[in-house]
Amino acid sequence: MEKATFAGGCFWCMVKPFDSYDGIEKVVSGYTGGNLPNPTYEQVCSNATGHFEAVQITYDPEKFSYDQLLDIFWLNIDPTDEEGQFFDKGSSYQTAIFYHNEEQQEKAEQSKDALNASGRFPKKIATKILPASEFYEAEEYHQDYYKKNPSHYNRYFVGSGRANFVENNRRLQNEG
Repeated sequence: MEKATFAGGCFWCMVKPFDSYDGIEKVVSGYTGGNLPNPTYEQVCSNATGHFEAVQITYDPEKFSYDQLLDIFWLNIDPTDEEGQFFDKGSSYQTAIFYHNEEQQEKAEQSKDALNASGRFPKKIATKILPASEFYEAEEYHQDYYKKNPSHYNRYFVGSGRANFVENNRRLQNEG
């Protein structure tokens, strides 16, 4: 098993896209990239810890590739937004790929370059590619939020603008 870590704005919206594939063992919401050990949600949301809201995926690379994970990640974020995602703004909601080894770093950079070159987005890709650091699991009520609170999750997913963006992003990818 290997790990992949992605920050795509609100972690509630980043679990579901990865959660239903054979070869993905688990998807955990949490915090990474900052300087405060064991941060709380409130501390991370203050944008003072340096942490990103992120998901850490445990997967079997024999069944599901890192390239496939990258494709899912890019489809579910606005990679051009430097300030966050949709109506969540601040450093904790910025996008990043946290690589766990040199191969992941190379693949992440190649996929970012390819997305920039595709012309699918009018602005330059702002998503950071950073070395993985300590990952802290978020509080239990954040785990699998889309399953625990489906009506609230769906209102948030649609109301934030993410649902419409993801639908359009998929259409553009299929046209390209």
